[in-house]
Order: sequence, then structure tokens, then C-alpha cells
Amino acid sequence: MSTLRILLAGALAALAFAAPARADWQKIQASGALKVAVYNEFAPFSNNGAGIDIDLADALAKKLGLRLSLLPFPAGESLDDDLRNMVWKGHYLGYGPADVMLHVPVDNRLMAQNPKVAIFAPYHVEAVRLVRSEKRMPVFESLDSLVGKKVGVEKVSIAGMVMLGEGDGKFRDGVKIYATAAEALEKLKSGELDAVLANRSEIESVMRGDPAFPLHDVTFQRLPRSGWAVGMAVRKDDTEMAKLLQAALNDMAANGELKSIFARHGVQVVKP
Repeated sequence: MSTLRILLAGALAALAFAAPARADWQKIQASGALKVAVYNEFAPFSNNGAGIDIDLADALAKKLGLRLSLLPFPAGESLDDDLRNMVWKGHYLGYGPADVMLHVPVDNRLMAQNPKVAIFAPYHVEAVRLVRSEKRMPVFESLDSLVGKKVGVEKVSIAGMVMLGEGDGKFRDGVKIYATAAEALEKLKSGELDAVLANRSEIESVMRGDPAFPLHDVTFQRLPRSGWAVGMAVRKDDTEMAKLLQAALNDMAANGELKSIFARHGVQVVKP
């Protein structure tokens, strides 16, 4: 095969790969709306139509010259289910897929398990932290300080899982389980708990830096100390869409808009 024929073949293959992405972006432009999937009951990011991810979705849509169309959805049994239902296939009940899903862990293993999606554009690093009542618990030196203390956690959460399992269950008797982290944090504020283990963003959004409730970095055997990055997901072949969203996010991070969105909800954005 001549050099010219090799170049032509490569160009045709590139066009074949790029065409679906351009067509999809043109279809989104023609609709005039950006469909964004966000989790239900997920404060401070998305809860009853408000939160960090809602504001982020609105800002992204505006930067792309579109109006926002939100697709709130309940978390499935696994992230694989959520990506299937909201990104590349749609739910059997008839909703989805969206053009983009927010708050997706930017994780190599998750990417490998889901070859039909592209996970990209990390915009925040989340981590589990401990917040305590200085009045009820004046001193905190290590996790062992929690033995015999009342510690609130959210049901079916990473914080709940590690708190119940750490040290062969030695903290279990003192763990109090609540429907949400926000509920546990309100109990801490009212003096019913000694401490709460939750995501840092959840703590910051409720406590708003109150010095009576110090925040602590704690280490658990089963948790990455540096936390985990969250970003966006689109269908694998939506390359043009991914480029546009990444560029929009880069601009928001550079001009301080992303920081301002988080600050409106009392949360400090952590750069990935």
C-alpha cells in the first residue's frame, strides 16, 4: 500500500470515529438544552433542585450557549448501574440517558469496568473527615479517643462502613446511624452527639466553620487518605461534548467561578 493510500485510510478512519461525536453535539445544539444527570437527595451537591452540582450544571450549560435541563435520579445499586442508566443506555423505567452526568469518581478501575463511557474533568476532591463538639469532647488525639463516645454517621455511607468496621468493631457500640449526614450534624450541634464522621463537604456545608466544632483529618485502613476526585461522564464517542465541557470547566476554575459556586454552599473546593 502506498504512503498516500495509508494516509487516506487513516484520515477516513479518523472521520468515521469523529462523525458520531459531531452529530451528537449538533443534535444537542439543535435541542437548545443540555441534559445533566445529578443525584437525588445528595446535599450539598444536589438536593431538591439546589446544590453545588446544580449550580455547576447551570454554569456549564450557559457556557455552551444552552439552557439547563436537569435529570435528577436516585442512586442505583452500583456506580455501573448509574452510568448505564444515566449516560449510555437509559433506565428501563424510561428516563435518561443525559448528555452528561456529574459527580462521577475519576477512578481508573471504574473506567475500565465501563468502556462505553468517558470519565473526565475532575472538579473536586472529596474526603471523609471527623467533626467533634469541643464542649463534649475537649481533646482529640486519635481514633482511640472515640472509644465510648457517641459518633453519628449516615446510613449506607462510606463513613458509616469504616466507622462500624474499624478496629474489629471496637467503636460499634457508640455509632449512631441517621438517614442523612445533615441530620447527624444537626444532632451534633444540639449536643446529642460527641462527634460525626462524614464527607468534608457535608460537614462544611452545615457547620460553616463554627470554631465550636473542630474538623479533623483521620486515617482509616480502608480509605485513601488523600480522598477521591469527582468529575463528569459522557458517552465514550461524545468526544466533542467532552472537549467543550472540559474547556468550560477549565475556564471556570481559572476565573474563580468554580470556587465561588462551592463557597455559596459553605464548601471549600479542593483542586484535584
